[in-house]
Amino acid sequence: MVNQSKAWVQLKKYFNDIEPQSIASFFGDKNRTDTFSLSLSSLYLDFSKNKIDSTTVALLVKLAEQQSLKTKIDELLLGENVNHSENRPALHTALRVSPTSENSSSIDRQSEIETQLKKMGAIVNKIRVGQWRGATGKKITDVVNIGVGGSDLGPLMVVHALQNTVSPVELHFISSIDGTQFAKLLKQLNQETTLFIIASKSFTTIDTLANSETVLQWLKEKIHNTSAIYSQHFIGVSANKKMMAKWGLSKSNQLLIWDWVGGRYSMWSSIGLSIALKIGMDGFREFLVGANKMDIHFATEPFKQNIPVMMALINIWNINFLNINKKAILPYDARLKYLPAYLSQLVMESNGKQVNHSGETVNYKTCPILWGEVGPNAQHAFFQLLHQGTQKVMCDFIAIIDRDDFDTDSKGTKEVSLKKQHDLALANCFAQSRVLMMGDDAIPDKLKEKFNSPFKHYPGEQPSNTILLDSISPKNMGMLIALYEHITFVESVIWEINPFDQWGVELGKLIAQETYQAIQGTNHDFDASTESLINKVKR
Repeated sequence: MVNQSKAWVQLKKYFNDIEPQSIASFFGDKNRTDTFSLSLSSLYLDFSKNKIDSTTVALLVKLAEQQSLKTKIDELLLGENVNHSENRPALHTALRVSPTSENSSSIDRQSEIETQLKKMGAIVNKIRVGQWRGATGKKITDVVNIGVGGSDLGPLMVVHALQNTVSPVELHFISSIDGTQFAKLLKQLNQETTLFIIASKSFTTIDTLANSETVLQWLKEKIHNTSAIYSQHFIGVSANKKMMAKWGLSKSNQLLIWDWVGGRYSMWSSIGLSIALKIGMDGFREFLVGANKMDIHFATEPFKQNIPVMMALINIWNINFLNINKKAILPYDARLKYLPAYLSQLVMESNGKQVNHSGETVNYKTCPILWGEVGPNAQHAFFQLLHQGTQKVMCDFIAIIDRDDFDTDSKGTKEVSLKKQHDLALANCFAQSRVLMMGDDAIPDKLKEKFNSPFKHYPGEQPSNTILLDSISPKNMGMLIALYEHITFVESVIWEINPFDQWGVELGKLIAQETYQAIQGTNHDFDASTESLINKVKR
């Protein structure tokens, strides 16, 4: 196993040498920030607030080389069967390759990808210009995406992030199966002017299909032409053409994805229809361009200049050597509200594994527990634990340099009040990462007496990265999301696990179906606790 390898042992030994030093002590090197920062286009990464030096980085790069990371990256991008347990490739990167690129490993797939993009573009244009009409002839004003997991979180996150783009239709998202979302949303919608996207890779997910059936009955309450309901009020996005047709969707109302696109990586495909409806097809293409820019960087840059590789190796260092197995994602812009939830799925569904490629149980930690919140909100919640708790946590701070969405006066000057708020958000972002690193040493001398109390002690030594984007745009969002996809892949290579299957999720869904049958009255032999719970709710 990797933790018995030469490179791992060397890192373990060096950790013993570096462990007594504080992170702040490394800043005696005036060039430290230049040494431990990287940039790509409009994205800047500062990873200097980690307990690392040049030797640490060199040893981490040796670990990556020992694990044949370059070869693994090439295999991913070339469409090799990197998803070993399901014997198929994971080619989400092919979805964002320019169709004119000569450096495309998936050139044979580009034709079918482009066919679906063009079909999606035609649908998007028809809806956005008001030509797509409901069954009674009224134009569509609202579009509801019905999905769960990757068919919901990714599109929801991006649509919310790009909320300042004016769209001619309102976008809504339904994922919950408990009815709460539906009860509230359907009261706001008009059957005659609402279109539903059924987004499901398999088109067998019980949550999504149950919600779709509920919508169908709701539409029938006002629209009595069932055929028109299917043709004018539903679009399906799936890899399962047969099941879409069986449900009632004609070929013209079907958009396809493929089994080599994992659900949590699928927003780059037709699953991103809601994103395209929000920002237009040109905007969606820009979204793909941003991701492809990060793909090229990932594929071609040396490890020390490679942003996803370095962020992943820093995570490995923190998790496996500093014993920090928790990570907070802290965006300092409310438009990125859903980014932590999306990354929780991406990271923990991918790398929440305990066996390696050979099926052996690993004896080292893999995936971190990842969560987060918009920074200013988080500061009044779980930052207490970050500053004074007993848990070590690594953090990614994400901030936007310039807001391009503020109102301006006749002279073109941005609103002073909103500019002040933005500067306060940036100040908080930078201050928090500083205090998390330095602890008590960040307290100004003039305030030290005031903080001379065990209840006001700040240990510090919490490592963090800071990512700056010049703005929130389709291109920048594409770069940011692709960055975290590649970080997750690199970690899986080091840990020797498969990030592309999700058997834990599949088992939960299987047992849920059996339990549902029991609630409906079918006899099953469960444990006493589950039997008792079922009997409490059985009708």
